[in-house]
Amino acid sequence: MSLELDAAAQDLLFREARTANTFSSDPVSDETLQAVYDLVKYAPTSMNQQPLRIVLIRSEDARERLVKTMYGPNGAKVAQAPLVAILAADLEFHELMPRVFPHFPEAKDMFADPAIREASAVQNGTLQAAYFLLGIRAAGLNAGPMIGFDAEAVNREFFPGGKQKVLLVMNIGKPGENAWWPRSPRLEYDEVVSAA
Repeated sequence: MSLELDAAAQDLLFREARTANTFSSDPVSDETLQAVYDLVKYAPTSMNQQPLRIVLIRSEDARERLVKTMYGPNGAKVAQAPLVAILAADLEFHELMPRVFPHFPEAKDMFADPAIREASAVQNGTLQAAYFLLGIRAAGLNAGPMIGFDAEAVNREFFPGGKQKVLLVMNIGKPGENAWWPRSPRLEYDEVVSAA
């Protein structure tokens, strides 16, 4: 059975898309990021929560602070990428529920418990982060998502009020020299999919 998405788009978003490990010096504009966001803002989230928050690392000071929190070679990747984004979950997303889920005025109250709210923010923010990565690919850019960092340090540096929690750090840009590692094997359909 064929897919609705044409083969070129399938390749761009999936088959030929790779995690870049080096980037060229070509800048990534705010206009490009706005276009990406305007596409991926339609990602589904439970009760339309939309907890993802994105911090674009544009200043050298912010970049240096972020580099110090990264593990191993990830620091050098952050230092070299033309644009870096910190993707975080807004732990107070529920304050916007009356606006984003207006047909159910009591929705905000369902997230009064901070533990329930944080779990929901992290799950739904992670879902949005995956869509953000696809949006980066749709813009003809490459992404290098990373979780190899000291999350507590990132939160202290960039979210000191405790209202947001880092999910991942993503390098963004055009690929540089030797950007690709050999593609690792993928599991097959029958290894992943079962029926109940």
